[in-house]
Amino acid sequence: MVRRVREQAGAHVRALTRSNSGLTLDYDNPPGDPGLFGPDAVCWRVHGDFPAMLAGGVSALLMQTMHPLALAGVWDHSSFRTDMQGRLGRTAQFIAGTTYGNRADAMRLIERVRRIHTGVTGTAPDGRPYAASDPALLTWVHVAEVSSFLAAYLRYVRPLSAAEQDRYYDEVALIAELLGATEVPRSRDQIAAYLQKMRPQLLVTERTHEVVRLVMQMPVANPLLVPAVRIMADAGIALLPDWVRRELGLAGASISA
Repeated sequence: MVRRVREQAGAHVRALTRSNSGLTLDYDNPPGDPGLFGPDAVCWRVHGDFPAMLAGGVSALLMQTMHPLALAGVWDHSSFRTDMQGRLGRTAQFIAGTTYGNRADAMRLIERVRRIHTGVTGTAPDGRPYAASDPALLTWVHVAEVSSFLAAYLRYVRPLSAAEQDRYYDEVALIAELLGATEVPRSRDQIAAYLQKMRPQLLVTERTHEVVRLVMQMPVANPLLVPAVRIMADAGIALLPDWVRRELGLAGASISA
């Protein structure tokens, strides 16, 4: 069972990244290596449903763009506007590798991201400096991701008890902390309090609207995949908290009609 889950995770990621990430992960070896979490972890279940994770990824991206400094870093140093599939693939590889990979590969992924972050610095349009290694920004990106992943699992896969949801947040906080985040929320209540605290810092700008337009008009190389991609994007939008959808102008929005 454990091997099958790991093989499925690896197959999904290899298909999405088309093996162009430059980093090969071994999900089968060494035998008996549980990685950072092991098969009894709640994150093994939550991160194991690939369609739900893709929808969660869309939701997370939209949430993240509401933070001016987080958006500035992605805008200035990422190719997501011309290669959204590539960004999605790299994120998928990181999540799968740190969840299901052996401990050495998981730590290798984390160290690679930390190295990349050291070069992601600049000045946002409002004049404030930003750095991807900023612990506060790392916490924001983490919370946007994991709250979206869990929301997708609960909505599209199956329910989890309150205790299981808290366990999930507690487990995945480890990854954020290894990346350099601080004061990482570890429960549903802490996540809710954190999001409430962050609302005054969030802002919808023209750049934010551009990301929304990219998601709504997500380019797809294979026309046969257009309906599936639209459904995935709609599923991601539906996961957003009501206040986020209102701020982004997505209340009632659908691209699959």
